[in-house]
Amino acid sequence: MEYQEMELLKQSDKSTVYLVREKESGQMWVRKVLQGNHPVYLELLECRHPYLPRLYSVNMTDETTEVIEEYIEGESLQSGISPKEVFLIIRELCAVLEFLHGKGIIHRDIKPSNLLMANDGHIRLIDFDAARLYKENLEQDTRLLGTRGYAPPEQYGFAQTDERTDIYALGVTIRQLMGKTGQKPHYQRIIAKCTNLNPDKRYRSVSQVKRAFFSKKRNLCIAVAVFGIALAVLPGIAYWRNVAEEEGIVESMGEKVLPVPAEPHWDGETGIALWGHVLESGSGEDEEKYHWRLYRKDTAEEPEPDKDLYCCESNMSSNTQKDNLFYEMNLAEYFEENGYYYFTVSAVGDGVHYTDSDYAVSDIFEYTGESAPALSVPTGLAWKMEMDEQNGLSYYATWSNLDDYEDNDSFNICVYNQDGNYVMNNIWTKEYIVEQGFGGILVRPEFLTKAGGAYRFTVQVLTSRVNQYKSSPMPDPIPEEYFSPWFYP
Repeated sequence: MEYQEMELLKQSDKSTVYLVREKESGQMWVRKVLQGNHPVYLELLECRHPYLPRLYSVNMTDETTEVIEEYIEGESLQSGISPKEVFLIIRELCAVLEFLHGKGIIHRDIKPSNLLMANDGHIRLIDFDAARLYKENLEQDTRLLGTRGYAPPEQYGFAQTDERTDIYALGVTIRQLMGKTGQKPHYQRIIAKCTNLNPDKRYRSVSQVKRAFFSKKRNLCIAVAVFGIALAVLPGIAYWRNVAEEEGIVESMGEKVLPVPAEPHWDGETGIALWGHVLESGSGEDEEKYHWRLYRKDTAEEPEPDKDLYCCESNMSSNTQKDNLFYEMNLAEYFEENGYYYFTVSAVGDGVHYTDSDYAVSDIFEYTGESAPALSVPTGLAWKMEMDEQNGLSYYATWSNLDDYEDNDSFNICVYNQDGNYVMNNIWTKEYIVEQGFGGILVRPEFLTKAGGAYRFTVQVLTSRVNQYKSSPMPDPIPEEYFSPWFYP
């Protein structure tokens, strides 16, 4: 490449960075001259990812490394960004780090100033000058680089850096990008685990961070009643495949791959997703588990599960429903912009006998309800106790305007303790609530076990008429008027 130097962008004792223009085509590139050998750039030369700048050439001598890379037009993330952009940035940052770690590349300098928001609306992770390739059986790094405040202890010579090093910096970066939103208990717990000084106590992979961050708490511990059967799962046992996958159980135990869920499709215009049961999924104790993703498209183009970006994802757990042809999940609350929506679903294995299935792709659903009115907020929230000869005392979350809704509308109740921490949730349809005859949703007693504790709940209606009505609002933070009175069991 013949080029003309246009502008000096950055200069230090370690590197010099120029903006250059290719003489023949007029295309702009970035030319970096780094002191020393940086073999990681040779690895990056072969890497292609939408959130990385493309490298044109890498030339190494005994003393320097010269890199010609794509010039990205955009803004640094050091300036203010909207809450909606923050979640997109975090999702995309997790995606590119998963990709790099899969190549054995540790960035070692994750921070907002090394993230660009390009003009195409997506991020680019830049500046791999401190990056390195992971090496087996190395006690510590030979070059100690990074940015103070973002670099964990092992980056200063206490141990070899690995994926958990980037996870530490990812946690610090997330905290900075989220601002006040990151002070919510759910996000604080994730950030604290990312930034634990002991690498053994951090998340083991970026995929774990992403799943913890984007899988809403009400879906991590969910009680499914779209079939009319309730199940409340303890918050700590939400299953993620990463444990089996990362500890090599798939290879050592010779797991079978689960069947792909059959006939994934939308139930008309309800916003309810249906797919065939995979009875072998879950823990094997009369339980099914699935992982789903929702995709939005501007055109009727079917998504590619392993390539396309998705709007959201989560896990679902339920008692096995042998009397129902299809498993059922209301996705109405996740529809935001008009467009074409698909979902994909994978059956989740137990990590011992079965590994996860491939993703099955649904048919298409056209969403036109972006400007539709929201269903009314449940009112008259109250606790109700019922004595059952077989099960003893039961507790129910109730509200007074149940008649305002349709049979297929679903109600998601979330219970919180006196410290403001999430305890559990449960989802029932109106039809099942009426069938049970208690006027509300069961809250199993084992969740209300703290002696002298107090509890209250919220209710959100998930519409089954997604092109006519949105789900009822659930502001964040939740206003006091959305809570039930306190209950002291």
